[in-house]
Order: sequence, then C-alpha cells, then structure tokens
Amino acid sequence: MNAPQMDIKEFHWMLDMLQSIDVGLVVVDREFRVQVWNSFMENHSGRRPDQVIGRPLFETFPDLPESWLRRKVETVMTLRSRAFSTWEQRPFLFRFRNYRPITGVARYMYQNVTLIPLLSVDGQVGQVGIIIYDVTDIAVNRKALEAANAKLAALSRTDALTRLPNRGYWQERLEQEFRRQRRTRQPCALVMFDIDHFKKVNDTYGHQAGDAVIRAVADAVRQTARATDIPGRYGGEEFGVILIDTTARNGRVFAERLRKRIAATPVEHEGRTIVFTISLGIAEATETMDTPQQWLEAADQALYSAKRGGRNRTIIHQD
Repeated sequence: MNAPQMDIKEFHWMLDMLQSIDVGLVVVDREFRVQVWNSFMENHSGRRPDQVIGRPLFETFPDLPESWLRRKVETVMTLRSRAFSTWEQRPFLFRFRNYRPITGVARYMYQNVTLIPLLSVDGQVGQVGIIIYDVTDIAVNRKALEAANAKLAALSRTDALTRLPNRGYWQERLEQEFRRQRRTRQPCALVMFDIDHFKKVNDTYGHQAGDAVIRAVADAVRQTARATDIPGRYGGEEFGVILIDTTARNGRVFAERLRKRIAATPVEHEGRTIVFTISLGIAEATETMDTPQQWLEAADQALYSAKRGGRNRTIIHQD
C-alpha cells in the first residue's frame, strides 16, 4: 500500500525538480513531437507547455537547424549514447534572447547542448532528452578575453606613431617572404626609403612637427600600397615596403608614385607649411642571396645611392 504512494511522491518530486532546475529540458519522440517542456524552456521561449507538448518541434520552432538536429537525434537513438554540442561549435540551438544585465552584450543566449537516449519499458530508445545549458557568461567572458589578447597582439606588432607594422614584426614578414620567394621563385621586390633631411625638419620645426611628417608619410604609404603589400616602419624616419609578386622594374612604378605623392603633399603644422621629399632604394630578391639580411642590405645600398645622387629619387639595386 505504501509503495505506490512512495512512487507517486517520487514522481512528483522529480517533476518539480525538472521544472525548477536552471537548465532547459525538452523530450522528443521519434517523430520529434514534444513530450516534456520545462519551465526554463517556457520562460525563455515564451511558449507554455500546452502550446508545445504533443506538437512537432520543427513546426513550433521553424528556425531550428532541422537537418543538424535530426542527424544528432538519430545518432543518439541508433548508438544509444549521448551526444554533445558546445557553443563554440554552434552558438545556440534555440534562438533565445539574452536578458542578463552582465552579459547584455550578447544578443542571444549561448548554449551547450546534451542529447540523452531515453529507454522505454521494452528497452528500446523511443525518446531523446535535449538539455540546454545557458553558458552566455562563459562565452562572453571567453570572447572578451580573446578580443583583448588579439588587441594586445596587434599592439605588440604595431608602431604607435604610424600604425604601420613595427620593425620587429615587419622583419618577421620579410623573412617569411624571402623563404616563400626561394620556394616559389616568384618575383618579390623590397623598397627601403627614408625622409630627406629629416634632422633639419626636427631642428627647424620641432619634434612634434617631425612626428606629423612621419605620420603623413605612413598615410601616403597606405594610400599607395596594394592590399598584398607589406609596409612597415623600420626605425626613425626609415620605412620598408615588401612588394609581393613584383619585379624591381614594376616596384619602381610603386616607388615613383609614392615619391611624387609625398612631394606634392606638404604638412601643415601650427600654421607653417613643411615641404619634404623621400629617397628610395629597390632590390629584387635573387638566387644569389642566401639570407633576408642580404636582400635588405641590397635595398639599403640602392637607398644610399639615391641619397648620394641628390635625393628625392628612386634607385634600383644592380647586382
């Protein structure tokens, strides 16, 4: 007499627990008709159990990834084993709005999902339980950390004054492109240039004016370079640009365009007009070069030749 009463109490206790836990619980049968819909699902979907239970899940929620979920459920039923999906694989299964104040930056709730096979009295898997975990806090914090790390990484590679790649990172790219050129034998040109009489600019107009001139040069480089080119600030008033899949002859076209743009664009600083020019040296990577340092030295030699030749000009290195 007491055993059935205890079973009923345990049954109601279990139902109360399923309704009060802070996870979503959905049970579907083989036809994907909803059998259980707990309060978590009701609160976040806005659908009461009487509006969902007994109805096909995909008719009630047409935005569910039907083909994906069908494959998952069929696998769970066939193998009689659990299946999992994390927010990193799929941000959410049910498109629930996120209303948490702390993680309000997320539009939708991030979810981890567990699918569990449920045995019927005959030992067959007739239903699958779908458990929805709200992991928005974890996901948002992880994404914030990743964004912060990415920003720090970018800052570590970027020159603060010009927003171009700094010397360390640019030299890494130089070494990579040198190795790539040796492997593919595709042409690659290196342009090194600096600002003519830059010390005079600093002495005459001040270091803030000198910084304005350096920023103007960086802007001109960005406007002239292609998306595949790799510009960088090498140090002080010296810059470098790696021109991918470009011969020295074609690199000269880029260099002359840059030189003329800078000569025609004076800097206005505190009511004074600063006119300045640049000198450029070009070296194409060749089979005789064993190291990226030799490539860099060849471009520097061409730059010095441009300086000795009167400045405000472009010189191609000759082997």
